[in-house]
Amino acid sequence: MGFLADRLANIKPSPTISINTLSQELKAEGRDIIGLAAGEPDFDTPPNIKDAGNRAMAEGKTKYAPPAGIPLLREVICEKLKIDNQLHYTPAQISVGCGGKQNIYNALSATVNPGDEVIVPAPYWVSYTDITLLSEGVPVVVKCSVENDFKITPEQLEEAITPKTKWFMMNSPCNPSGSAYSVAELKNLGEVLKRNPHVWIMPDDMYEKIVYDGFKFSTIAQVVPELIDRTLTLNGMSKAYCMTGWRVGYAAGPLELIGAMNMIQSQSTTSTSTISQWAAVEALTGPQDFIMKHNKIFKERRDLVVSMLNEAEGIECTKPVGAFYVYPSLKGLIGKKTNSGKTLTNDEDVVKFFLETEGIAAVHGEAFGLSPYFRISYATSTSLLEEACSRIKRACESLE
Repeated sequence: MGFLADRLANIKPSPTISINTLSQELKAEGRDIIGLAAGEPDFDTPPNIKDAGNRAMAEGKTKYAPPAGIPLLREVICEKLKIDNQLHYTPAQISVGCGGKQNIYNALSATVNPGDEVIVPAPYWVSYTDITLLSEGVPVVVKCSVENDFKITPEQLEEAITPKTKWFMMNSPCNPSGSAYSVAELKNLGEVLKRNPHVWIMPDDMYEKIVYDGFKFSTIAQVVPELIDRTLTLNGMSKAYCMTGWRVGYAAGPLELIGAMNMIQSQSTTSTSTISQWAAVEALTGPQDFIMKHNKIFKERRDLVVSMLNEAEGIECTKPVGAFYVYPSLKGLIGKKTNSGKTLTNDEDVVKFFLETEGIAAVHGEAFGLSPYFRISYATSTSLLEEACSRIKRACESLE
C-alpha cells in the first residue's frame, strides 16, 4: 500500500504480544496451550488500588489531565524516587505516560535525529530497537554473553560509543534475562559515560522491586550522580503493582527533555487515564507488603523452572536475580531432528516445535537480539509451570 510511511518497513509487531495473542487464539480453538509468553504478573491488581480507581470515578475525577500527569501523582513519584532511589526531582521533572513504552517513544521522538545511534545491550526488551527505528535512529546492538550474565561490560560500551551516539539504554533487572547490575558494575559503566559527555542514559527500572536472593537494586543516577543531568530514569506501575492494563509509566529527567516529552504527549494521547493515575497514587502511597509476598512466590517458581529446565536434554538455564523470566540456552538442541524429519536450525524452529508438539507458547531468543535462547515467563501458576517444563523435557527427549 503506497500511502504508508516508509519507516513502517523498518519495524514489526511486538513478538511477545504476537505470540501471546496466538496462544490465546489456539486456546479458543480448543488446543491445550500453556502460555509462557506474557510479560505480566498473573496476580490481580491489589484491592486497595482498584478501590482507588472506583473512588476516582465516583468522585468525578474523570476529566482531562495535564499531559505531564495529575499534580499529586507527580509529587508522589518524586517522593518515591527520593525514598527508594535517593534521587531528587521536582514534579516539573516528571512525565507520566501510557505505560513505560510511551515514555521511551516520547523521549526518542524528542531527541533522536535521523542517523543518531542508540546503544542497546542484547538480550533486550523487544520494543527498544523498534521504537529507535520508528524515531529514525540507528540501534547499535551489543551482544552480551551468558558468561557475563547477559550484561554489557565497560569495554563493550566504550567500543560501541561513536560521535553519533545519542543514547545508551539499559534495563535492570532485565527483560528477558532477569539479570541486574550491581553497584560496582554501574560505577564501572558510569566511568565510561563520564568520559563521553555527549551520551545520554536511559535506565529502564520497571522490574526494580522484583528481585531475589538478597539482591539490592540501584539505578545508575543514584550510583553515579554526576550523570543525573543527562539521565532519563524510567519506571512504572505495570509489574510490581500488577497494573499492566492500567497503563501508567513515568519518567524523571532534566526539565528541557521532560518539557519536550510532554509537548509530544499533548499532541498524541494528551495523558494516560485520570482514573489510572488516581489508582497509581494509591499504589505508591498505600500498603507495599504484597510485593514481598508476590516475590516469595515468584522465587519459588523461578527455582522450580530453573531446576526442571536444566534436567531437559540440550537446555541450559542460568538462575536470574530479578524480574519473572528465565532465558535458557537452546544450543544443545540446534541441529537435532524431529520425528517428522525436520532439522531445528535456530531458536525460532525450536520454539515452534515446542508449540506444535507440546502446546508450549514461549518467545524465541532472536526476538530479543540474542540467539540461540528462548524466554519463559514464570508469572503463571506453579502447577502449570510444572506441566510446561515436563512437556518441554518430553519434547527434547523426542529429538534425534
